[in-house]
Amino acid sequence: MANLGVYLGVDVGSVSTNLVAVDDNKEVLFERYLRTGGQPIDSVKMALQELYQEHPDIEIIAAGTTGSGRQLVGMMIGADVIKNEITAHATATVHFFPDVKTIFEIGGQDSKIILVKDGVVVDFAMNSVCAAGTGSFLDHQSERLRIPIEQFGDMALTAERDVRIAGRCTVFAESDMIAKQQYGFSKAEIIRGLCNALVRNYITNLGRGKSLEPPYVFQGGVAANKGIRAAFEKEMGHPVMIPQYYGTMGAIGAAILAAENYAKTGKKTKFRGLDTVELDFVSTSFECQDCSNACEIVQIVLDGVPVISWGDRCGKWSAVSKGQ
Repeated sequence: MANLGVYLGVDVGSVSTNLVAVDDNKEVLFERYLRTGGQPIDSVKMALQELYQEHPDIEIIAAGTTGSGRQLVGMMIGADVIKNEITAHATATVHFFPDVKTIFEIGGQDSKIILVKDGVVVDFAMNSVCAAGTGSFLDHQSERLRIPIEQFGDMALTAERDVRIAGRCTVFAESDMIAKQQYGFSKAEIIRGLCNALVRNYITNLGRGKSLEPPYVFQGGVAANKGIRAAFEKEMGHPVMIPQYYGTMGAIGAAILAAENYAKTGKKTKFRGLDTVELDFVSTSFECQDCSNACEIVQIVLDGVPVISWGDRCGKWSAVSKGQ
């Protein structure tokens, strides 16, 4: 029996590691969402093991990576394509929603807004500084209120009154929520107020000066929160669509980009295969003393040999890595 040819996509962020495999029709055959837990290399190894256990007959035709850890993981697995999050997310969204014009993406630690025209990204904005409205902030609030995060959005929809919550900052939002609790508002009302506040803040900050037009698509891990989706629809006055694979759209985009690159070049993949799981990758760092900049150099060492470095302003160490 012939092996099943697929394209691999990996999205490594600060909170989650997502791995998908798509076929020639760009249909998702395998999807895995894992908490990164500060160990992106181990998370990718685990996801690869699960992929091969579930589909022992697959053959990776090409592989792509995206996310904040895309360079590291790209080197680790032997990626053929390494792309930024904006390109990857837009590619996946346009595949599933060809007419999309505005993409709302909220992940564990950052958020993005992407504007698309005729299937091409024309503008975008990212917020990676303030955590207000991201998945980690909502996780924290669910723990503080002692409500499982899976029930957070559903509870927001049961509120009968609107409560104004300050959403411009995590500190202000939490302080305001505590105050509203002391005033006697219910948890459902406070959660609904929080969802509305966070969406207002998102639109104000990332959408400032931009023309946001439907169709709207909302993705990222926070898209599972029905309260946030309802707040988006209230703010925009229009339905907001959520993809089936809302949590792994970045990885799907990376896989599609790898497939498109293979169709253009026909080059044999650099993917290391299941052997990646057995390789010993170690992160180290040191301070370069060659000039007054004293750059902190981060290196990835494979079986005792440095294979990639970054952090240098002059390019000395990263140039050595690329030449290996």
